[in-house]
Amino acid sequence: MLKELDYFWVGEEYGGRQSLLPDMVMRFAGCAAVTACDCLIYMTLYKNLKNLCPFSTDQLRGRDYVAFFKTVKPYLRPRLMGINRLEIFVAAFKKFLKEHGTFFLDVLPWSGDHDEQNTVETIKQQIDRGFLIPYLLLHHKNPNFENYEWHWFLLTGYDEKPDGRFLVKAVTYGAYEWLDFAKLWNTGYDRKGGLILFKET
Repeated sequence: MLKELDYFWVGEEYGGRQSLLPDMVMRFAGCAAVTACDCLIYMTLYKNLKNLCPFSTDQLRGRDYVAFFKTVKPYLRPRLMGINRLEIFVAAFKKFLKEHGTFFLDVLPWSGDHDEQNTVETIKQQIDRGFLIPYLLLHHKNPNFENYEWHWFLLTGYDEKPDGRFLVKAVTYGAYEWLDFAKLWNTGYDRKGGLILFKET
């Protein structure tokens, strides 16, 4: 079964891209802020939360994206070790929601210590309810995921294959690709990242 969420474009990029940003530091260390920015745009376009950002189209101009990003950046500024804990993202996102008049959306961490099958069911529930999923990956022993290490990105779809594999649609760097979730989730390290879940209250 295939399920994909609608999304948006920034010029020819699929969602936001750090290289669009004028701030050199944010180009290299702004993945959490870009992820939050893209969540807010998505919620404005597809969850009817019109007070979160000024856009009403899924075809954005780069300069408009950058202008909005600058309003999100103060909530998730890079730090020495990066935004390396789910709780940092949760607190910042909740603060943005509160300061922009949104009080009926909860933001919850889902630790990378949860087992794979429970996490698969959680991902399906979130996507089925129309919520994209911020994902924090710290280290990974599989070199195929080196572009995702110490990085925030988004999940915007899933695909249950007849052979039992569960694929997730990962969005980052202005593009997307389908990843084998079992391989992605099982990093081989004790310290893990995890997911951010959104829940209507």
